[in-house]
Amino acid sequence: MPRFEISLAAWSLHKMFFAKEIDQMGMVDFTAKHKITGFEMVNTFFPSPQYAYLKQLKQRADDQAVKLLLIMCDGEGSMSQPEKDGRMQAVKNHHKWVDIAAVLGCHAIRCNTGAREGDADAQDRCAESFAALVGYADAAGINVLIENHWGLSSEPEWLMGLMRKVGHPRFGTLPDFGNFPDTVDRYDAVKQMMPLAKAVSAKCYDFDDATGDETKIDFAKMMSIVRDAGYSGYVGIEYEGERLSERDGILACKKLLEKYQ
Repeated sequence: MPRFEISLAAWSLHKMFFAKEIDQMGMVDFTAKHKITGFEMVNTFFPSPQYAYLKQLKQRADDQAVKLLLIMCDGEGSMSQPEKDGRMQAVKNHHKWVDIAAVLGCHAIRCNTGAREGDADAQDRCAESFAALVGYADAAGINVLIENHWGLSSEPEWLMGLMRKVGHPRFGTLPDFGNFPDTVDRYDAVKQMMPLAKAVSAKCYDFDDATGDETKIDFAKMMSIVRDAGYSGYVGIEYEGERLSERDGILACKKLLEKYQ
């Protein structure tokens, strides 16, 4: 029995999406066609958040045995902005995605901190914002996840400090194998994040034609860190390469992950 299942992050198909070659329903079909069992959505890819569309999307996934796992939320305001009214508005802006996640049967939404380097008070402000959001999400049975998604969130000590300040079982991490500055040891950072991980993003850029290994990230080392943490959830394919097409990059990443199941 595999220790983890493989999912597909919608962002892996963003070039096709922006070229209008695929829509969100088509992404679900793509996921099923390639025998991937979970799908991770992006909020800006929704053509409509209306209930009728959500029911159609869930039915499309259910019919093909694809689990809708989470929604990556961007563009809803900074949770670290100095003005409290603005922060609380950003919290409220995320409420609809909590509600949508609940309708779709997801377990989580992924949020951004908006915290930038050099902002000494950002962690305290983020803690206040996320405590408020997690309170709302908890009532809906939805987790709130923070990914290392640039800014201070890609500094593991800062991020884990935020996790401790909020200290809620619904507040977790989403380690991404990429998205770290050169000053950060990506393997140590993921190791720090894994104890609170409720999802994992296997970022891929390119592959060795002979071995199939990722050329920038040591997947054997990274997946050992994931396994050693006792993680048994989904690991999401997130292909961001240039050399291979999105389809071929996704399939190369899937094959690599299957090697470590």
